[in-house]
Amino acid sequence: MLLGAHMSISGGIFMSLERGKSIGCQTIQIFTKNATQWKVKPLTEKDIADYQEHQRETGIRPVVVHDSYLINLASPVHEPHEKSIEAFFIEMERAEQLGIPYLIFHPGGHLGSGEEEGVKRIADSINRVYKRAGGFSLKLLLETTAGQGTNLGYSFEQLAGIIDLVHKKESMGVCYDTCHTFAAGYDIRDKSSYNKTFEEFDRVIGLERLKVFHINDSKKGLGSRIDRHEHIGKGMLGIDAFRLLLNDKRFKDIPMILETPKGKEMKEDIMNLKILQGLIR
Repeated sequence: MLLGAHMSISGGIFMSLERGKSIGCQTIQIFTKNATQWKVKPLTEKDIADYQEHQRETGIRPVVVHDSYLINLASPVHEPHEKSIEAFFIEMERAEQLGIPYLIFHPGGHLGSGEEEGVKRIADSINRVYKRAGGFSLKLLLETTAGQGTNLGYSFEQLAGIIDLVHKKESMGVCYDTCHTFAAGYDIRDKSSYNKTFEEFDRVIGLERLKVFHINDSKKGLGSRIDRHEHIGKGMLGIDAFRLLLNDKRFKDIPMILETPKGKEMKEDIMNLKILQGLIR
């Protein structure tokens, strides 16, 4: 299994690879910029060269990118919607420059305009950025959400609906977050529920579109619609869900990335990675 965690880019994007290697990651997720700010400094040739050199040296791949939390492609308000589209294109451009294959993003919140309208607006936004991107090889991965507030993407049908409206369907995939889907009502705590959930995913979206897992336990219960990550085996999902996932041969080549709570020294990541590794038969 390809196990890893979200890594900080403090000190330079290439430092994320060094941090990942230091705790035994095979794959990592990063931001390519400050995720809580709109402004961004363009990547230099040195930034790109340093990153690519360290990726060769560490052997960590794939690296995946998560976009800024400020972006809302479903916003019904013109100015923030346009600002989100521009920021999203910049996220795509930076990932493409670094040679990163996947950009993961939360679909967005409809802010009261309605779910159907929100789904259409997300797909239209994606069509606009892909048209501008031209020959980018980057794939965009819709992340499953808990459905908190007006956030979309909490049902497999909503994700399938977005993909269905995107013109470049071959470049669309899904990131399955174990905490979010559980909070949205999809159970994987025992063999029966696990099989039912992934059979439904395959029927509605298609397992071939599942490209990345976010591996998180949940502080809140099944169907709570509350997004609160917990350490592996310490939450409401429990350890058996992760044992089932880590021993599912269908997913052996799919990156599984921790987004569990962490401190500055990454002790929590080391602990969670050790727990996950111990579950593999």
